[in-house]
Amino acid sequence: MARIAGVDLPRNKQMWVALTNIYGIGPVLARRILDKAKVAYELNTDKASEDQLAQIREIIENEYRVEGDLRRDVSMNVKRLMDLGCYRGLRHRRGLPVRGQRTHTNARTRKGPRKGSIKRK
Repeated sequence: MARIAGVDLPRNKQMWVALTNIYGIGPVLARRILDKAKVAYELNTDKASEDQLAQIREIIENEYRVEGDLRRDVSMNVKRLMDLGCYRGLRHRRGLPVRGQRTHTNARTRKGPRKGSIKRK
């Protein structure tokens, strides 16, 4: 099984799709990495040689920030905003949408399930 950046790539998938399982690598970046490594997009992860995997692994380690490092950077950025007490930090702290979306209706993903009113007799 191919293992890159601490992630086991899924078996029997095209290489560009399998690379998107790594946090921080999307479809476009996966194709750029494969171009640099001179590996075909359609190559299955099962059929990739150790040399090809080593080349991909080296490119990712040297040129991109992925998985643990990227997660840590993102969480530190959010924590910095919350410590500053700026508007975006307050929205993060309260669990509300950060980028200006309306909350009168919608925003259920951030706010969680509705809290209905209590009916009294």
